[in-house]
Amino acid sequence: MMSIATSNFLSRFRFIAKHQSLPIRSPVSIPFHFSLKKQPIRRFRFFSMAASESKESPANNPGLHATVDEATKGYFMQQTMFRIKDPKVSLDFYSRVLGMSLLKRLDFPEMKFSLYFMGYEDTSEAPSNSVDRTVWTFAQKATIELTHNWGTESDPEFKGYHNGNSDPRGFGHIGITVDDTYKACERFQNLGVEFVKKPEDGKMKGIAFIKDPDGYWIEIFDRKTIGNVTGSAA
Repeated sequence: MMSIATSNFLSRFRFIAKHQSLPIRSPVSIPFHFSLKKQPIRRFRFFSMAASESKESPANNPGLHATVDEATKGYFMQQTMFRIKDPKVSLDFYSRVLGMSLLKRLDFPEMKFSLYFMGYEDTSEAPSNSVDRTVWTFAQKATIELTHNWGTESDPEFKGYHNGNSDPRGFGHIGITVDDTYKACERFQNLGVEFVKKPEDGKMKGIAFIKDPDGYWIEIFDRKTIGNVTGSAA
């Protein structure tokens, strides 16, 4: 006995065939694409094509441009700016604890602030002329610009700056590559550095987070372990 669903289907098919001059056939002779037999749904073609591309390809990252605009060929990441409360404390941390050098200091008396550019460059290569040294500093990659608004270090009402890791969240951290994360963190602990996360804490073993004097987070990792730490996400 023919089911109601099958009967309705054949009625619709005969109606379409009649108006499109198609031959009316029995269910046995109906072409494959009109067959009453349920066919498997093919859902993975798009995803398999995307999966064949690398994670970093434009196909897997909507909005990413594969071809770099010629106008940007000379661009590079030069600095990240932190506002600091006390330059004496911050300079000690970035030079003694993290091993950076002061590449250049700029003072702006009329606006009452100073800039300290810290980095891992060899300052013996810096020009002796003050203006040329400024130009040299701005030609270095990945420097830290510490901005000190005069007076904050002695102002009892000054409450510090937002580090971006509490609501409303925004900026997160910078990252420093070290030779050995565990040895570096042992040294940081001996120096009294405040930790957000030690290498063995949490699910991501082998990386750490410390705080600078103003509470900004700094991620600590090494090249020997970072591949293992992020392997499942790669």
